[in-house]
Amino acid sequence: MSLQPVAGPPDEVFNLLRSWVFGGEEPILIRTSGSSGVPKDVLLSRAAVVASAGASLDRLGGPGQWLLDLPVTGIAGVQVLVRSILSGTIPVFAAEHASLDDAVAALSGTRTYASLVPTQLFRLAAADRLELLSAMDAVLLGGAALDPDLLPAAQAAGVNVVRTYGMTETCGGCVYDGVPLDGVDLRIEDEGDGAGQIWLSGPMLFDGYVGQPREGDWYATADRGRLLSDGALQVLGRMDETIISGGVNVPLPAVEQAMRRLRWVQDVAVVGADDLEWGTRVVAVVVASEPVDVATLRDALEADGLTRTWTPRQLLLVDEIPLLPNGKIDREQLRALATG
Repeated sequence: MSLQPVAGPPDEVFNLLRSWVFGGEEPILIRTSGSSGVPKDVLLSRAAVVASAGASLDRLGGPGQWLLDLPVTGIAGVQVLVRSILSGTIPVFAAEHASLDDAVAALSGTRTYASLVPTQLFRLAAADRLELLSAMDAVLLGGAALDPDLLPAAQAAGVNVVRTYGMTETCGGCVYDGVPLDGVDLRIEDEGDGAGQIWLSGPMLFDGYVGQPREGDWYATADRGRLLSDGALQVLGRMDETIISGGVNVPLPAVEQAMRRLRWVQDVAVVGADDLEWGTRVVAVVVASEPVDVATLRDALEADGLTRTWTPRQLLLVDEIPLLPNGKIDREQLRALATG
């Protein structure tokens, strides 16, 4: 059980954090590999974590009881615990219940919340069980790109989904439904088309990495975005999610989004893999409801309007998409599968 790095059973970490929130001096350490597999030890001060959690509760409408169904070794799980502490409530630990249904039924606060990653919501949708979350005041959803069909499905089931954007370096989500939390500033380094790298600033910023203090008041994220006409942030994907294949720029999130429209695709992730002929080839890793080959896939995507040069040149059928402990897609493992 530790806060440097954060580790241990959720209830014991909760008790440690409770003492820390009301008087801790040393920063906590979140050890994360992220989706790229590059390890990071992120230092977060008490002031930054509390500022983030407080701003989140203010935006959501006030204190409440939280469902914890995320690892407490990651910032999303830690923030569920800190928001609970600030709310004066004890979270419901999903792992202590026989099923998610039982965990949700155990929520008893006047306001109730959950924080999930898109994969969890996707699996509930696939099982036609989204209504399980409909009684909650808000379900925070972040950590990965959201399937465009998933949000309306959740809303139709009565789930109040709040899309969050942030990372460990910002103490978790700091932009809700495109709007920064109070005290948070953002800017876009315009590349000439209104889109560019996302920069963030505010009291929720990390102290730095172990052995590498943060420099300046702004944090340069690894993401591209643009500001819409109403001022809301639209996240377009990671800076490294556009690959060059055969001399053509291929935005992998666009390919993934197109694949999700195919009737036999149950789940999908798209990555780039080194290729002698193409430089980098587009690889689709798919959970499919029926047998299919790469030629059929390419034809179906082209017929749906995707540029032929963007379509995958390799198809891997798997039983499930590999995930990191924090629920994000393990893209390093996918690239290893593609080249193995």
